[in-house]
Amino acid sequence: MSKAFASQADLEDKKITFEQLSPHCWAYTAEGDPNSGVIIGEKYIMVSDATATPAMARDLIKQIRTVSDKPIKYVLLTHYHAVRVLGASAYAAEGATEVIASQGTLELIQERGAQDMQSEMERFPRLFRGADSVPGLTWPTMVIGGGDATKGEVPGKLSIDLGGVTVQIWSPGYGHTRGDTIAWVEEEKVLFSG
Repeated sequence: MSKAFASQADLEDKKITFEQLSPHCWAYTAEGDPNSGVIIGEKYIMVSDATATPAMARDLIKQIRTVSDKPIKYVLLTHYHAVRVLGASAYAAEGATEVIASQGTLELIQERGAQDMQSEMERFPRLFRGADSVPGLTWPTMVIGGGDATKGEVPGKLSIDLGGVTVQIWSPGYGHTRGDTIAWVEEEKVLFSG
Protein backbone atom coordinates (compact mmCIF):
# COMPACT_ATOMS: atom_id res chain seq x y z
CA MET A 1 0.00 0.00 0.00
CA SER A 2 1.42 3.39 -0.94
CA LYS A 3 1.85 6.21 1.53
CA ALA A 4 -0.44 9.24 1.35
CA PHE A 5 1.08 12.40 -0.08
CA ALA A 6 1.48 15.46 2.13
CA SER A 7 -1.33 17.93 2.77
CA GLN A 8 -1.91 21.02 4.91
CA ALA A 9 -3.00 18.79 7.77
CA ASP A 10 0.08 16.57 7.49
CA LEU A 11 2.55 18.14 9.90
CA GLU A 12 4.34 15.01 11.10
CA ASP A 13 7.98 14.61 10.07
CA LYS A 14 8.70 11.52 8.01
CA LYS A 15 11.56 9.08 8.48
CA ILE A 16 14.27 9.86 5.94
CA THR A 17 16.34 7.06 4.46
CA PHE A 18 19.42 7.09 2.23
CA GLU A 19 19.67 3.66 0.67
CA GLN A 20 22.14 2.24 -1.82
CA LEU A 21 20.30 0.68 -4.76
CA SER A 22 23.25 -0.45 -6.88
CA PRO A 23 27.01 0.15 -7.07
CA HIS A 24 26.53 3.80 -8.18
CA CYS A 25 22.93 4.68 -7.24
CA TRP A 26 21.25 5.78 -4.01
CA ALA A 27 17.68 6.74 -3.11
CA TYR A 28 16.87 9.53 -0.65
CA THR A 29 13.29 8.90 0.49
CA ALA A 30 10.88 9.97 3.22
CA GLU A 31 7.81 7.71 3.51
CA GLY A 32 5.95 8.87 0.41
CA ASP A 33 7.19 12.47 0.37
CA PRO A 34 9.06 13.67 -2.73
CA ASN A 35 12.36 11.84 -3.08
CA SER A 36 15.71 12.30 -4.78
CA GLY A 37 18.04 10.00 -6.63
CA VAL A 38 21.82 10.15 -6.41
CA ILE A 39 24.25 8.72 -8.96
CA ILE A 40 27.90 8.69 -7.92
CA GLY A 41 30.64 8.23 -10.48
CA GLU A 42 34.41 8.20 -10.15
CA LYS A 43 34.59 11.88 -11.17
CA TYR A 44 31.20 13.47 -10.54
CA ILE A 45 27.84 13.11 -8.81
CA MET A 46 24.37 13.74 -10.25
CA VAL A 47 21.31 14.47 -8.11
CA SER A 48 17.90 13.75 -9.62
CA ASP A 49 15.39 16.17 -8.05
CA ALA A 50 16.94 18.82 -5.88
CA THR A 51 14.44 18.84 -2.93
CA ALA A 52 12.07 21.67 -2.05
CA THR A 53 14.45 24.14 -0.41
CA PRO A 54 18.19 24.77 -0.15
CA ALA A 55 17.92 24.01 3.59
CA MET A 56 16.48 20.58 2.77
CA ALA A 57 19.03 20.03 -0.01
CA ARG A 58 21.80 20.54 2.54
CA ASP A 59 20.37 17.54 4.45
CA LEU A 60 20.69 15.43 1.30
CA ILE A 61 24.20 16.76 0.71
CA LYS A 62 25.17 15.65 4.23
CA GLN A 63 23.98 12.14 3.37
CA ILE A 64 25.90 12.15 0.09
CA ARG A 65 29.04 13.24 1.91
CA THR A 66 28.87 10.09 4.06
CA VAL A 67 29.64 8.04 0.94
CA SER A 68 31.53 10.36 -1.44
CA ASP A 69 33.50 13.59 -1.56
CA LYS A 70 33.23 13.96 -5.35
CA PRO A 71 31.79 17.21 -6.72
CA ILE A 72 28.02 17.27 -7.27
CA LYS A 73 28.30 18.58 -10.82
CA TYR A 74 24.81 17.88 -12.19
CA VAL A 75 21.31 18.48 -10.85
CA LEU A 76 18.48 16.97 -12.91
CA LEU A 77 14.96 18.40 -12.67
CA THR A 78 12.56 15.57 -13.54
CA HIS A 79 9.71 18.08 -13.82
CA TYR A 80 8.88 21.64 -12.82
CA HIS A 81 7.03 21.21 -9.50
CA ALA A 82 8.44 23.44 -6.77
CA VAL A 83 8.70 20.62 -4.24
CA ARG A 84 11.26 18.94 -6.54
CA VAL A 85 13.37 21.83 -7.79
CA LEU A 86 13.66 24.83 -5.46
CA GLY A 87 16.57 23.33 -3.51
CA ALA A 88 18.86 23.42 -6.56
CA SER A 89 20.80 26.52 -5.50
CA ALA A 90 22.37 24.62 -2.57
CA TYR A 91 24.37 22.43 -4.93
CA ALA A 92 26.45 25.29 -6.38
CA ALA A 93 28.66 25.22 -3.28
CA GLU A 94 29.21 21.49 -3.94
CA GLY A 95 30.46 21.98 -7.50
CA ALA A 96 27.19 21.96 -9.47
CA THR A 97 27.66 23.69 -12.79
CA GLU A 98 24.68 22.26 -14.66
CA VAL A 99 20.97 22.19 -13.85
CA ILE A 100 19.41 19.93 -16.48
CA ALA A 101 15.76 19.98 -17.57
CA SER A 102 13.67 19.25 -20.63
CA GLN A 103 12.30 21.90 -22.94
CA GLY A 104 8.84 21.11 -21.56
CA THR A 105 10.01 21.72 -17.99
CA LEU A 106 11.59 25.04 -18.98
CA GLU A 107 8.34 26.10 -20.64
CA LEU A 108 6.30 25.12 -17.58
CA ILE A 109 8.65 27.08 -15.28
CA GLN A 110 8.16 30.10 -17.56
CA GLU A 111 4.37 29.66 -17.77
CA ARG A 112 3.49 28.75 -14.20
CA GLY A 113 6.59 28.33 -12.06
CA ALA A 114 5.82 31.28 -9.77
CA GLN A 115 2.21 30.20 -9.26
CA ASP A 116 3.26 26.60 -8.58
CA MET A 117 5.84 27.75 -6.04
CA GLN A 118 3.29 29.84 -4.14
CA SER A 119 0.58 27.18 -4.34
CA GLU A 120 2.78 24.30 -3.18
CA MET A 121 4.32 26.30 -0.33
CA GLU A 122 0.83 27.21 0.91
CA ARG A 123 -0.69 23.73 0.47
CA PHE A 124 2.25 21.65 1.74
CA PRO A 125 4.08 23.72 4.38
CA ARG A 126 5.88 20.73 5.93
CA LEU A 127 7.50 19.94 2.61
CA PHE A 128 9.09 23.39 2.47
CA ARG A 129 11.15 23.47 5.67
CA GLY A 130 13.46 26.45 5.45
CA ALA A 131 11.35 28.13 2.75
CA ASP A 132 13.11 31.41 3.51
CA SER A 133 16.28 29.88 2.01
CA VAL A 134 14.68 29.67 -1.47
CA PRO A 135 16.21 32.43 -3.64
CA GLY A 136 13.48 32.22 -6.28
CA LEU A 137 12.61 29.98 -9.21
CA THR A 138 15.10 27.38 -10.41
CA TRP A 139 16.23 27.87 -14.01
CA PRO A 140 17.96 25.14 -15.99
CA THR A 141 21.39 25.81 -17.49
CA MET A 142 21.15 22.83 -19.87
CA VAL A 143 17.91 22.11 -21.74
CA ILE A 144 17.24 18.95 -23.73
CA GLY A 145 14.65 18.94 -26.50
CA GLY A 146 11.19 17.88 -25.48
CA GLY A 147 10.05 15.99 -28.54
CA ASP A 148 6.26 15.98 -28.61
CA ALA A 149 5.35 12.35 -29.39
CA THR A 150 1.81 13.40 -30.41
CA LYS A 151 3.44 15.29 -33.30
CA GLY A 152 5.78 12.44 -34.21
CA GLU A 153 8.81 14.23 -32.73
CA VAL A 154 11.67 12.27 -31.17
CA PRO A 155 12.38 13.06 -27.51
CA GLY A 156 15.62 14.84 -26.71
CA LYS A 157 18.31 12.63 -25.22
CA LEU A 158 21.56 13.25 -23.42
CA SER A 159 24.25 10.90 -22.09
CA ILE A 160 26.51 12.01 -19.26
CA ASP A 161 29.60 10.13 -18.14
CA LEU A 162 30.14 10.61 -14.41
CA GLY A 163 33.30 8.48 -14.54
CA GLY A 164 32.71 4.75 -14.66
CA VAL A 165 28.95 5.16 -14.97
CA THR A 166 26.89 6.67 -17.79
CA VAL A 167 23.52 8.31 -17.16
CA GLN A 168 21.07 8.51 -20.04
CA ILE A 169 18.64 11.41 -19.69
CA TRP A 170 15.60 11.93 -21.84
CA SER A 171 12.13 13.37 -21.92
CA PRO A 172 9.84 10.51 -22.98
CA GLY A 173 6.77 12.71 -23.44
CA TYR A 174 3.69 13.54 -21.43
CA GLY A 175 3.26 11.74 -18.11
CA HIS A 176 2.91 13.55 -14.79
CA THR A 177 3.66 16.81 -16.65
CA ARG A 178 4.50 17.60 -20.27
CA GLY A 179 8.14 18.13 -19.28
CA ASP A 180 8.83 14.83 -17.52
CA THR A 181 12.44 13.71 -17.71
CA ILE A 182 14.04 10.46 -16.62
CA ALA A 183 17.56 9.34 -15.71
CA TRP A 184 18.44 5.77 -16.70
CA VAL A 185 21.56 3.97 -15.49
CA GLU A 186 21.35 1.07 -17.90
CA GLU A 187 24.32 -0.95 -16.60
CA GLU A 188 22.66 -1.12 -13.18
CA LYS A 189 19.02 -1.20 -14.30
CA VAL A 190 18.13 1.85 -12.18
CA LEU A 191 15.72 4.53 -13.39
CA PHE A 192 14.94 7.81 -11.62
CA SER A 193 11.70 9.42 -12.77
CA GLY A 194 10.61 11.93 -10.13
